[in-house]
Amino acid sequence: MSKHHILPADTYIVRNRTVFSENDRTLLIMLYQPLIGSTAISLYFTLWAYLDKSEVLSCEWTHHHLMTNMRIKLEEILVAREKLEAIGLLRTLVKENHVNQYMYELYSPLSASEFLNNPILATSLYNNVGKVEFDKIVEYFKLPRINTRDYDDITKSFNEVFESVSVGSLEHVIKEIREKKKRRNTLTSTIDLNGILAMIPEELLNPRSLTKDTKELIDKLAFIYQLDDSVCTELIRNSLTIKRTIDKDKLKKNALHYYTFEHNGKLPSIIYRNQPEYLRKPEGDQSNKAKMIYTFETISPYQLLRSKNNGSAPSRSDLKIVEYLMIDLNLKPGVVNVLLDFVLRINHNKLNRAFIETIASQWKRDGIETVEAAMALAGKEYTKKKKGRTKTKTIEEKPEWFDQSFDVKKPTKEKLAEMQELLGEFK
Repeated sequence: MSKHHILPADTYIVRNRTVFSENDRTLLIMLYQPLIGSTAISLYFTLWAYLDKSEVLSCEWTHHHLMTNMRIKLEEILVAREKLEAIGLLRTLVKENHVNQYMYELYSPLSASEFLNNPILATSLYNNVGKVEFDKIVEYFKLPRINTRDYDDITKSFNEVFESVSVGSLEHVIKEIREKKKRRNTLTSTIDLNGILAMIPEELLNPRSLTKDTKELIDKLAFIYQLDDSVCTELIRNSLTIKRTIDKDKLKKNALHYYTFEHNGKLPSIIYRNQPEYLRKPEGDQSNKAKMIYTFETISPYQLLRSKNNGSAPSRSDLKIVEYLMIDLNLKPGVVNVLLDFVLRINHNKLNRAFIETIASQWKRDGIETVEAAMALAGKEYTKKKKGRTKTKTIEEKPEWFDQSFDVKKPTKEKLAEMQELLGEFK
C-alpha cells in the first residue's frame, strides 16, 4: 500500500499513455470488472472522461471534486485506484508539496486473448463468475470458424502494388506517434527460481532456453497455486520436452492438476493478503493494546492460525472458515484475525463455524472494517457471554488484548518479511 496519505485538497491530472477504442469498454466490463469491481471500473471511466477532446491530458482537479462526482468516500477511491494499479490499468505518480500533486496515467486493457491466456487473470475470472459464465465469456470472444478450403488466395503483396521512392529521414516523426500501450501486472516472486533451476541437470533442461516469459509463468503459477520450491521443481521436471525445454502448456496443466488434487477439485482464489494500509491505526501509540492492534493488522489469518497451532499448518476445515469470512462475507483480514482469536480464546481453542458465522454476519451488517472496531465488538460479545457463564460454562478467560499488562513487541523488519513470505501459503 502507498505510504502517501491522500487528502481531498490534493490535486491530480490525467495523462493518456495509450490509444483508446470502443472495444476497450467491452474488455473492461466483461473481463476486468468481475475481478476489481464496479467502483474501480467506474473510476477508470471517470478519469478517461476527464481527458481533453484529443484524449491526451486533462486539466487539474482536486480529489474533492472526484469524490463529489463519483459520490464515494476518498478511502473508496484509494482502494479502487490501487486495484487499477495492481491489474495494470493505471500508473500513479506524485509530486509532494504543501498540496500534493498526483498524475494518473491510463493504460489500455489487455486483449481478450492476452487476458484469457494469463493464468492469474483467467483463474481469478473463473473463480469470480463460475464455469457457466466463464464459458460464455470465452465463447463471446472466440472467432467464428469458416471453412476456406474451396477458396484461392489472390491477395496482392505490398510491392506488387506500390513502388519505392526516396524520402528524407522520418525518425523525428516516428518518435512522437501515439501507440496503444499496456502495463503488465507486476508480481513479487514467492519462490527461489534460481535455486529450483539449479536442482535440474542441464542434461534435462537447457538454461539458455528459459525466456523471460517462461520465468514469469513459473512465478505466476507458484503464486496462484501456492507452490513451494520442491513442488515447483517436480512440476517443471514433469513438463520438460525432448529438446530440453519447458512445455508451458503442460506446466500449466500439471500445476492445475496438482492443486485441484490437493484441494478436492477446488480452484484457488486471490484475496487480500493482510489488512489494507488505509484501514490501519496510525503509528505512534505505544500502548499494549496498540501493539496488539498492530499485530492483527500486519499478519494474515493463515499466519494467525499457524501460530495458534504452534507452527503447524491449519486444518482444511479451519481454512474453509477463513475462506468463507474473507471471500463470501468479504471481511477484512485484520477483522478476521480478531474474530478468530476471540473465538479460539473463549471456545477451548476450537473454531465453531455456526458461532463464527453468527458473529461475522453481525459485524458485516455493522460495516466493521478496522481491527479497533472489531475488538470493541468482541468486548461486547465477551460481556454478553460472561453473563451466561453459569449456564453454559464455555468461557474460560477474557481475550488477552483487553488486559493492559499484555505486552506484544513490535515485529522487526526481518519478522515482517518472514510474515510476508508465509502469507503466500494462504489462498
